[in-house]
Amino acid sequence: MNIEEYSAQDATSLAAMVAAGEVTADELATLATDGIAAVNAHLNAVASGPFDTPLDYASDGTFAGVPFVIKDLVCHAEGVPTRMGTRMLADGVVPPADTHLMERFRAAGLATVAVSTTPEFGYNANTEALVYGSTRNPWDTSRSAGGSSGGSGALVAAGAIPMAHANDGGGSIRIPAAVNGLVGLK
Repeated sequence: MNIEEYSAQDATSLAAMVAAGEVTADELATLATDGIAAVNAHLNAVASGPFDTPLDYASDGTFAGVPFVIKDLVCHAEGVPTRMGTRMLADGVVPPADTHLMERFRAAGLATVAVSTTPEFGYNANTEALVYGSTRNPWDTSRSAGGSSGGSGALVAAGAIPMAHANDGGGSIRIPAAVNGLVGLK
C-alpha cells in the first residue's frame, strides 16, 4: 500500500484490511508517520510525535492497528506528556495512568501515533496556542482549522490519519468538522 491508497481509506476499511491480512499494522503506522510528516510543516497540527512506535493497543480490537491521534486535552495516555495548549505546561505533565477514554481507545485497537494541537485549555474556536502556534486548514492554509479539536480535524482532512480523538463542550468537534469538510461525532 502506498500513501495515496492509505489516504483514500477510512478507519473501517483499514481495520478490515488489517483483519484480512492485506496490510499490517506496522505498515499502517509507517504510512501514518509519513503522512503526518508530509503535511505537518504546512498545517502545524501535531503537539507531539509522531512516536517511534504507536502506543500499545489491543491487537484483537475492532480497529486493531488503525492509526489514530489523541488531542492534547482531556484524553491522556500514560507516560505521554500533555500540555493542554498552554505555556504554563511547556514541558508537559506526564500522566501516571491512562484516562478511561484512553483505555477504551486502546481496547478498540486504535494505534495512537501522535498528539494533536488544541488552543490553550480548549478555550477558543480556533486552534491557536502560543505554546505551538496556529493550526491551519488543509484546504486553504490561510484559514483556520477551527477549534478546539482543530489539530485532529486538520490531520484527518489532510488524509494523514483516518480517525482522531476530539471532544466537545461548545463546538470543539463540530467547528473543526465543519471547516475541514468532515463528519464529527459528539
